[in-house]
Amino acid sequence: MAVPSHRWLSKALGLCALLAFTGLTISALADQRPPKTRNQIIVPGEDRFTPFALTIRAGDFVKWTNTDTDDHTVVSDDFFNTAGNQGVNVVIPGTDSNNGNPGTLTLHFDKPGTFVYYCRFHAHLDAANQPAAPGPDGGIQDPSGNFGTPMSGVITVLPGKGGND
Repeated sequence: MAVPSHRWLSKALGLCALLAFTGLTISALADQRPPKTRNQIIVPGEDRFTPFALTIRAGDFVKWTNTDTDDHTVVSDDFFNTAGNQGVNVVIPGTDSNNGNPGTLTLHFDKPGTFVYYCRFHAHLDAANQPAAPGPDGGIQDPSGNFGTPMSGVITVLPGKGGND
């Protein structure tokens, strides 16, 4: 029976080490890539979030894109939020204030629950912590006296794909 030479054994060990290092490097680079966002909420050229309701899984990201010319906000209604991201109060620039480009906001949801949010420019919270249309104290009123629908939305976060969340 032939015994492998030290030279052949050294080459084999070197090759194994190189492959292991390459695998770790590729794995580390994959972790540095930005997450893929499959869940989007759009602010079209009017005062609303589309879709109003979105269902995702724990671990997912949601991206808001403001294609309106006006700025809008995402403000968390922390009274009802159970999915994390409490205290969110972010302006998403409109195209007029962002060099013609839509403004964006991306949030990560890592646990099941609900995330209720509204635009502070186009809604406020009433006494029951529900988003309400702006009123006579600084609200937007149409010619027929209607203060409109509050600009708000809700995200339902289900347990992650493994079901352990």
